[in-house]
Amino acid sequence: MSDIVVGKQRTIKKEIKLTGVGLHTGKEVTLTFKPAPENHGYAFCRIDLEGNPIIEADANYVVNTQRGTNLEKNGVSIQTSEHVLAACVGLEIDNLLIELNASEPPIMDGSSKFFIEALEQAGIVEQEAEREEYIVKDVISYVDEESGSEIIVMPSDEYQVTTMVDFGTKVLGTQNASLKRLSDFKKEIADARTFSFLHELEMLLEHGLIKGGDLNNAIVYVDKELSPSTMEKLKVAFGKESIAIKPNGILDNLTLHYPNEAARHKLLDVIGDIALIGTRIRGKIIANKPGHYVNTQFAKKLSKIIKIEKRNKVPQFDLSKEPLMDINKIMGMLPHRPPFLLIDRILEMSDKHVVGLKNVTMNEPFFVGHFPGAPVMPGVLQIEAMAQTGGILALSTVPDPENYLTYFMKIDKVKFKQQVLPGDTLIFKLELITPIRRGICHMQAFAYANGKLVTEAELMAQIVKSK
Repeated sequence: MSDIVVGKQRTIKKEIKLTGVGLHTGKEVTLTFKPAPENHGYAFCRIDLEGNPIIEADANYVVNTQRGTNLEKNGVSIQTSEHVLAACVGLEIDNLLIELNASEPPIMDGSSKFFIEALEQAGIVEQEAEREEYIVKDVISYVDEESGSEIIVMPSDEYQVTTMVDFGTKVLGTQNASLKRLSDFKKEIADARTFSFLHELEMLLEHGLIKGGDLNNAIVYVDKELSPSTMEKLKVAFGKESIAIKPNGILDNLTLHYPNEAARHKLLDVIGDIALIGTRIRGKIIANKPGHYVNTQFAKKLSKIIKIEKRNKVPQFDLSKEPLMDINKIMGMLPHRPPFLLIDRILEMSDKHVVGLKNVTMNEPFFVGHFPGAPVMPGVLQIEAMAQTGGILALSTVPDPENYLTYFMKIDKVKFKQQVLPGDTLIFKLELITPIRRGICHMQAFAYANGKLVTEAELMAQIVKSK
């Protein structure tokens, strides 16, 4: 697998609001879609709570998948996130802030249609940053033994989803739905509404769990005989004078948009839940008996695989190209001198990252005493070389770098993965975790040699004016 760049990231032009009720809370809620900066992804903001806490749309925050995908971070929750997220993915929007004044987005008609309409009305704009897409090269699967549900992703030229559902009831047997390309989402999937069975509805009504659900936002499949007492309960709950069953086995509150609307809605749910990976996928997902639990477990698994592969992916640099800084320019910035100057070149630098290089030779003074019979570069010196590379980035923010010194404040999450030996070319890549403030530089650092990640660490240093 690998990730590649495919066009520019997108957000919306202006903010836009929708108002409705939460399906499970029954509370009126206002949802505001707001433009978000590059590389922001999707995040929810609870403006009804102190400090306006933010919960990123991340599979690792999934806490509960009964009746929807529910996220929680630091005790703050978002319920039923999937229909909103499916709309964002369906319109190929990358960055959005979704503000809510309650824990649950409005259910609207039980589909993604109204969210799609609002986002289109707000207008979609391209941003400067390139968009990354994860290309699936191998089959990855997740099976839930208990339910028999299974999801796989396999190589494909574009993001595709197929769902197969089997509810084992006469009224709703086996159904399939497929999305061949994301651009068809709006037309073929977005208006597929949520559904439930009568026996589930009775239980939810008894436990007061479906307060916002008037019968206009859920298809109800009648999988058992409708007793007079249930009929009365439903009339009261939904404020209807009469309720009947249609010949196709659904309550007469609404008409199906498609014969396989249930399978299409399950596909919508898969797209919304897989959005929690936080990366675009180029591959075909096949979901057999999908549900929020299996969808989000699969999202967690895929997210972990992507993270590991991204971390271990060695960046490619043309070492024959003239460096950005040679040893003389480096010595003009850093106070270190041989044998303690541990970088030879700077290959790349922006305001957020820096790439340095060190050629490890047998002539290094430390090899004299460090395992002379089996020379290995000491890990602490690899960290020091990383820090010197990061020091160049920090010192590039001041007009007179020669008058500053760089001191370590913290070294964290250090991992040594491979030995570094004489003859190796070490490449250091450091990226800012947070912007440089008051001379404090917090960086994620990686060292690569022989096409492998050899060392990683989080470094914090401060540049201080020398006396």
